[in-house]
Amino acid sequence: MFKNYFKIAFRSLLKNKGYSFLNIFGLAMGITCASLIFLWVEDEVNYDAIFPNKEQVYYLPTNQQYNGEWRTFTSTPGPMAEALKKEVPGIVNATRVRDEEHLFTIDEKSFYKKGYYADNDFINIFSLSFIQGNAQTAFGRTNAIILTNETASQFFGEGNNAIGRILKVDQTTTYTVTGVVADFPENVTVKFNWLAPFEPYAKDKEYLQEWENNSVDTYIQLDKKVDAAVVNTTVKKFLQTKVEDSDTYAFMHSMLDWRLRDNFEGGVQVGGRIVYVNLFSVIAWIILIIACINFMNLSTARSAKRANEVGVRKVLGAGRKRLIFQFITESLVIASIATLVSILLVFLVLPQFNIIIEKQLGMGLTNPIHWLVLLGITIFCGVFAGCYPAFYLSSFLPVTVLKGISSNQKGSVFIRKGLVVTQFAASIVLIICTIVVYKQVQHVKNRQLGYNKSNLITMNVRGDMVKNYTAIKQEMLATGLIDNVGLNSYNTLSIGNNGSGATWSGMADENNEMLISFRYINSDFLSTAGMEIIDGRNFKPKPELDSVNFIITESFAKLIDPVSAVGKSIYFGEDRYNVVGVVKDFLYGDMYGKSDPVIFLNAPTEAQYMYVRIAKTADTKNAITAMASVMQKNNAAFPFEYEFVDDAFNQKFKSEMLVGTLSKLFAILAILISCLGLFGLAAYTSEQRSKEIGVRKVLGASVANIVNLLSKDFIRLVILSIAIAIPLAWWAMSSWLQSYAYRINIQWWMFALAGLGAITIAMLTVSFQAIKAAINNPVKSLRTE
Repeated sequence: MFKNYFKIAFRSLLKNKGYSFLNIFGLAMGITCASLIFLWVEDEVNYDAIFPNKEQVYYLPTNQQYNGEWRTFTSTPGPMAEALKKEVPGIVNATRVRDEEHLFTIDEKSFYKKGYYADNDFINIFSLSFIQGNAQTAFGRTNAIILTNETASQFFGEGNNAIGRILKVDQTTTYTVTGVVADFPENVTVKFNWLAPFEPYAKDKEYLQEWENNSVDTYIQLDKKVDAAVVNTTVKKFLQTKVEDSDTYAFMHSMLDWRLRDNFEGGVQVGGRIVYVNLFSVIAWIILIIACINFMNLSTARSAKRANEVGVRKVLGAGRKRLIFQFITESLVIASIATLVSILLVFLVLPQFNIIIEKQLGMGLTNPIHWLVLLGITIFCGVFAGCYPAFYLSSFLPVTVLKGISSNQKGSVFIRKGLVVTQFAASIVLIICTIVVYKQVQHVKNRQLGYNKSNLITMNVRGDMVKNYTAIKQEMLATGLIDNVGLNSYNTLSIGNNGSGATWSGMADENNEMLISFRYINSDFLSTAGMEIIDGRNFKPKPELDSVNFIITESFAKLIDPVSAVGKSIYFGEDRYNVVGVVKDFLYGDMYGKSDPVIFLNAPTEAQYMYVRIAKTADTKNAITAMASVMQKNNAAFPFEYEFVDDAFNQKFKSEMLVGTLSKLFAILAILISCLGLFGLAAYTSEQRSKEIGVRKVLGASVANIVNLLSKDFIRLVILSIAIAIPLAWWAMSSWLQSYAYRINIQWWMFALAGLGAITIAMLTVSFQAIKAAINNPVKSLRTE
């Protein structure tokens, strides 16, 4: 019985090759799109899944109050991990962590590698798997270092024993390899190339021992038997027991939420990447449904061609249930073929998709779950897309169709039009969303930064760069390719070191603390970065002449004195400092918000970054070559490494740019699938009205008249789709934009552009078939009359 159903299904496919191809191709594109999204979603929701203790592991951020607003920070005091483990029941492991990048040298090879200084409990919390060495002795010596397998292979060769090998770090310190651990997969939050003991690192750093200084990341692991909520209550009160009158509190952030729910506003968890996971999951289903609607449209449009078949089969005894089953079987066959085609398409496009999303996803065809998902999608598409055509076609009365009497198809025509409207409305919503996301990202990227990021290069300060600064600057300027060089303690885009406690004469509320960021710079930095001094002066070249002087940002200056803050004093406890200059506010940290006030100090010995301004007229490649030569001469022990500030700036919008790119891609796919259905319907309409077209041509109708006749009904449907899509898109994008403090206003032209684009695409799709029908010889369509 089932064999006969499949035979009939394949015969029907071969008999209607053109429509079958459109159905298969449309479904295949929908399934391909959904498969790519599901692979991405699977990778996101499985972040950190490798860790067996993931449900008991927590990261400890802190909430602090400034200007009456709660703000969340990633760091905690240095002594907190050890104290929590000793004093809070239920915490079985706790570790401090500091991430840093160092130059590692072995023989003639040198590599910059990022890693962590951590306590021994880090090994247990993250269940490190030792390939060489063992967990019990790995941190048994002060100069111990653990490498990942990939790093060890890069240093010593793949498969070679690394235990006991000596590594030189930053050309000054030596470390002995005591362990090699298995590499983590890409989808983990905690990533490192090396681990070294925290205690020797912290020995000469007093700030790491202070309860008032938030300077380390803290991770804890709970006993499986304890109630996490009870422990969290204790953790929230813990800092108050160590710091008198402190309103800062730490809290537990579960590993299960590190990737997808890491955004905080007002001290409260408000989401994160889970928004995008949910968004694209919905988009995947929308595109699948659009592809299924495409199938329904084409199947019901061919109803007249299959009416006789239904009539004959009913006369020969086939019941309606049997016919329904037959038509759904045909849909499942088409869906199965489409799924196989989609597997090939995914295989072809996945490498490019990986480049877009910056991941290394695989098809995972050895994973049974993936096959089950594909089977589920196939059944969904086959049944959902085939159910309406099956019920509609099986409802024909044999007496009516065999007598050649045209069935009343008003209901089916109405449904087909409704499906077309649904398809295009969804596609237009995606187009509008793509436009809004793009404009929002561009809006923020083009806002006034307070400095000039173009042609600006930054380098990490290493070795003798500060000591040889004068020589480096003079030699770079002498090339004629460099305009300026400066030093800064923090990356211009980052928050850096911050604190509170500033007071001044006339302060409105001395109890309302303000968070201030501190930058330790030299006198060349402001001009190198392109920051504008709007009042007062710059620092003097000799730092000792400005030892008690500040330069502050404009917003801070207006709080001190609306007219001029130059000459005013700022106090930190008993220490008094003088304001000698004011610079325009500049953007850092949160690119969508308002940055905190900044205090600049003339202290180049604290510099961690060197900034270089390439001349506008210089060739960038030649300028970098010249810089490399200067650095090789004056800091030969460290390989030359640099980064363009505008590249780092663009990385701040990584998530939004990904959303924009994927939205554009899926909007194109959605409109393309919709047009496949429109193409098929236009072809069917042309076929059904071929005799009418012939008569009109004989009576003198032009090609333009015929095209207009066949196109206007479809264009009306697209216009209706636009009317439905606009309020939906406005609501969706208004909600999305609310999460950004600095955002665009949604404007009418965005809807107009999307609507015009949809009408143009629909016109091109329909006109092709209309013109084809209009230029046909009328004799061919009328010769049987």
